[in-house]
Amino acid sequence: MRTLISTAFISLDGVVEAPGGEPGYRNSGWTFKEVEFAPEAFEIKGREQQEATAILMGRVSYEAFSPVWPGMEEFAGYRTMPKYVVSTTLTDADLVPDWGETTILRSLDEVATLKETEGGPIIVHGSVSLNHGLSDAGLIDRYHLLVHPLLLGAGKRLFSTTDKDTQKLRLVEHEAYSNGLQKNVFDVVR
Repeated sequence: MRTLISTAFISLDGVVEAPGGEPGYRNSGWTFKEVEFAPEAFEIKGREQQEATAILMGRVSYEAFSPVWPGMEEFAGYRTMPKYVVSTTLTDADLVPDWGETTILRSLDEVATLKETEGGPIIVHGSVSLNHGLSDAGLIDRYHLLVHPLLLGAGKRLFSTTDKDTQKLRLVEHEAYSNGLQKNVFDVVR
């Protein structure tokens, strides 16, 4: 079974909305304008590109990333990697032609089936609503979190607020950086 990894820039109070400057959120771009850059804190992002064998995202994140990421050198490792978009509304005509193989999945059941295929880790970028559904369905295996020393207050949060049984996590990697960022890698305990 393939490992499904949720990766996120996250504030200390759990907000993941618009870290890179996406429009519509009052604190948009908070990862770049509020915390001094420390390149060593982003080593995990390069490692994710080397270790992942597929990308999974929701429609909103696909629509935000697909016009930009294919041409960015920072994301060159993702150009040829298979991409899966969970959406009930996208069609093949909505997919960008210059970002490699992209498959539309229509349900979390199809994500569960994808996890049962041969291959390495699948990485989930952004995709707040998708993350909530994946977590509630017990499909996330690991979290890669770069925690920013910020309290953003309002904003979309990574973790679902569904009333459910406690989900235990095991810290498997962590590091604190001079700019206050913390890397926390958690495995989901089953």
